[in-house]
Amino acid sequence: MPVSHASDGTPIWRKQSTRRDLVQWAAWLFLIAAFVFCWQVMTKDTIWAFIYDAPKQGGDILSRAMPPRWSYIGELLVPLWDTINMATLGTLAGTLLAVPIAFAAARNTTPSAVFVRPIALFLIVASRSINSLIWALLLVSILGPGLLAGIIAIALRSIGFVGKLLYEAIEEIDEKQVEAVSATGASRMQVIDYAIVPQVLPSFLGISIFRWDINIRESAILGLVGAGGLGLKLQSSLNMLAWPQVTMIFIVILGTVVVSEWISAKVRKAIT
Repeated sequence: MPVSHASDGTPIWRKQSTRRDLVQWAAWLFLIAAFVFCWQVMTKDTIWAFIYDAPKQGGDILSRAMPPRWSYIGELLVPLWDTINMATLGTLAGTLLAVPIAFAAARNTTPSAVFVRPIALFLIVASRSINSLIWALLLVSILGPGLLAGIIAIALRSIGFVGKLLYEAIEEIDEKQVEAVSATGASRMQVIDYAIVPQVLPSFLGISIFRWDINIRESAILGLVGAGGLGLKLQSSLNMLAWPQVTMIFIVILGTVVVSEWISAKVRKAIT
């Protein structure tokens, strides 16, 4: 700890040195300057009259959105079922595709650290870099509107999430169990089956359930780009300015997310 002395020789203890204080203040000054610059860039085209009027407009929309149109809930049951199916099938497909990619990406299970592993890591990064909404927008353009585009979009997005967490879990296994099984003369596949899979299975199940929970939320809005489900009804209601219906859709989405979160928490607690 830095120390200086007063005029009478009494030591004065300081938390850090003068040089470090100057560096810290310079860093804060740089951050403030960067914030001010970025704020100016972001707001240069802002029409502040709209910003000042936003509370009034928001209050007007809220007044027109209440009370919710409870009679509309009957028309949301089929889209809700489509949304759940989209999330479930997309999660299942993405998880199945992520498993071999994760084993190819893990250092201790990859067939080739020079060739196969970089490809697997690239697939994981590519999947995680593109949002499911963008995947859906692209797939709707290719396949046309419908649930199939949404399912594939959810699957493509899930590959990176599940693959990354799973390959990290594989790399963190206890190698002593692998050595013990290998010492019996087991083949590579037998080592994976008896020494690696039992160690990563709880993590794999937890990751899959967690991803399904996330996909429930994401699939609820994919209909905004034509992928079906509740998002399609939301887009239609917004276009018609049917605010009570919009409120009802928000309530259904919120209820669905709460239930999926509860199921996810219960399942993950049961497997840990």
